[in-house]
Amino acid sequence: MKALYYDKVAMYLEDYNKPVPGPKESLIKILISAVCNTDKEILKGYKPDFFGVLGHEFVGVVLESNNRDFIGKRVVGEINAGCGECIYCKTGRKTHCINRKVIGIADKDGCFAEYMTINTELLHPVPDDIPSEVAVFTEPLAAALEILEQVHIKPSQNVAVIGDGRLAYMITQVISLTGADLTVIGRHKEKLVNFNNFAKTAIETEETFEVVIDASGSPTGIVTAGRLVRKKGTIVLKSTYAGKTNIDMSYFVVNEITIKGSRCGPFEPALQLLKRGLITLPPIELYELKDYEKAFESKAFKAGFEFK
Repeated sequence: MKALYYDKVAMYLEDYNKPVPGPKESLIKILISAVCNTDKEILKGYKPDFFGVLGHEFVGVVLESNNRDFIGKRVVGEINAGCGECIYCKTGRKTHCINRKVIGIADKDGCFAEYMTINTELLHPVPDDIPSEVAVFTEPLAAALEILEQVHIKPSQNVAVIGDGRLAYMITQVISLTGADLTVIGRHKEKLVNFNNFAKTAIETEETFEVVIDASGSPTGIVTAGRLVRKKGTIVLKSTYAGKTNIDMSYFVVNEITIKGSRCGPFEPALQLLKRGLITLPPIELYELKDYEKAFESKAFKAGFEFK
């Protein structure tokens, strides 16, 4: 089968072995898979121990499954498969399983291929009235919703989102649903225009905020967040990147600032928001897998691959 394989560098293959599902897995025929910034960071060395098929955002059809109710259905899937036995799995934190496998990121082939296997319990059926081109945003939208699972954002608070990219755009829309006083701080005026319906925008600001969400994708994001957050305020970190940053942790201690890491989130609420049309998304730009370099270099809001 066709696949985009990574081992220090990305390689397009047409003879990669079609996967065989395990006893608790389903075989998925991929319809659409999308490029995430994490995929780009892997190419820069973010996950130096990973080798295999890249990709973790997908919509597909179930061909084989240990749960016959899934066969023939269009699905999206969570990315973390826990072992079920470690302390994290047994205490409701399976996304932090010591032995977890993460599709396209850690010890598990991903969705930049014609077929993929995945633990059946990670699958979510896509409602018939959500097009695949929209449903493919479920995973990153769920990541945006995770913020509200972790932090109680009051409608009376003021909130800042750092970043003007794809994830920041979804986070902004999710936070705007709370009614909070929201400001997006970015670097590109032409991108910030897209946020005007949901928030105030700025290149620079002297204002401070009770909650600051870093979705910049940059090592400097936490530095900016530290400057913008109020004493006893909260910083939520959504950025993952290959680089490192040096910060003065004493500043956060003295000012009693809470720092919250945040990544994967709930799929069912994300699907509900997409079904109800409460999240506005530009169209995804689709390529053939062999044109992966164009997809990775695309300046579109979202790029990905279509499998026919």
